[in-house]
Amino acid sequence: MGKISPMSSKYIVHASIEIEGVVDRPDVIGAIFGQTEGLLGSDLELRELQRGGRIGRIEVNVDTRSGKTMGTIIIPSSLDKAETSIIGASLEIIQRIGPCNAKIKVKNIEDVRISKRSFVIERAKELLKNLMEQVMPDSQELAEEVAQSVRVMEIKEYGRDRLPAGPNIDDSDEIIIVEGRADVLTLLKNGFKNAIAMNGTSCPQTIIDLARQKEVTVFVDGDRGGDLIIKELSTVTEIDFVVKAPDGKEVEELTKKEIHKALRSKVAIEQAKLEMVDTSESIRKPTFQKRDAPRTTTSSRPVPVRPQSRTPVARTQVQVVAAKATTVEKEKFGELLESLIGTKGAILLDNKLNTLGKVPISELSTTLTSLKGSVYAVVLDGSVDSTLASVAEKSGVKHLAAMDSKVKTSNVSVMTVAEI
Repeated sequence: MGKISPMSSKYIVHASIEIEGVVDRPDVIGAIFGQTEGLLGSDLELRELQRGGRIGRIEVNVDTRSGKTMGTIIIPSSLDKAETSIIGASLEIIQRIGPCNAKIKVKNIEDVRISKRSFVIERAKELLKNLMEQVMPDSQELAEEVAQSVRVMEIKEYGRDRLPAGPNIDDSDEIIIVEGRADVLTLLKNGFKNAIAMNGTSCPQTIIDLARQKEVTVFVDGDRGGDLIIKELSTVTEIDFVVKAPDGKEVEELTKKEIHKALRSKVAIEQAKLEMVDTSESIRKPTFQKRDAPRTTTSSRPVPVRPQSRTPVARTQVQVVAAKATTVEKEKFGELLESLIGTKGAILLDNKLNTLGKVPISELSTTLTSLKGSVYAVVLDGSVDSTLASVAEKSGVKHLAAMDSKVKTSNVSVMTVAEI
């Protein structure tokens, strides 16, 4: 009996068979050939079609249970659609197999080419995905790794203090002073070759000499230590500009985008000094200022500023009494707190409790400062500390709703989950 390769078949006839009795597989195949013989003419004779390779090997699978036999019939075909359909329909005329009644039903005729086409499409998608995820990123990462390694190799020791520095310190008209070697490496990796490290909090003589010749930008961490370094440098040498990393971050932790953004927002040393003075004055706001103010008029210029700084405090304290959160506000804060659980984010609200935006907690202080007077309430997935309370007070925020609070007294209404 001839065979047809499954790869060359175009269609596959799938049929089911039910027999009221016990028969074997050869009985079913014999009935198919015997009862269709001469039915469709010589051109569609199953034996001749199989010899010529137009019909493949007929597969019959049967299973006998409780005196009945059930199974499937599979016939591969390389005929056209019409001829294959005729062959399939001819199977349904078989009503007896051996001594038993039988019923054959063609379930479907499968177009093998559609299945192959679907396989090709799905496989092509997988191959393209692998190409994009593995091949292309690998080459890009390789190029970036080589470029970064070359930049790191360019770090050198500069001056008699042997300070870590980039290769362009002598050639550049501008230099960037950072705190340590890791900060110089971070700037080198991101293309800045004119950085030099202090290697401590005291200013080395090498940097003092450089500052006399070049334009100096100080790039420090976003913490209290960064402020101290700025004060130290400003007293012993000449500084032109100051750049601070975002609050709570160190220079070595910044991404390329964050470094460029920080350097674009650099401020003159005079402005930086004023900001540090304002910050220190806001920290020293206790009541003794009221008693000392009349006695310090001859020794300090900023005396007019201090009454101005006290006025908002008094105004805010008056508002705190009237700014108790209403029931509706508490319900709103509670819903937002529940939605923020696990996000480490903060939602800013206006006085109509409309959402102004959502920011990470790490950027909350900066955002409140930039939106001064526009934010009515802040709901955050975190804890309220004295620094955040102070920033909120300066920015005109009336309510802070948080998971926890470390603040005992504040001119801003602070609510926790338990209180809401």
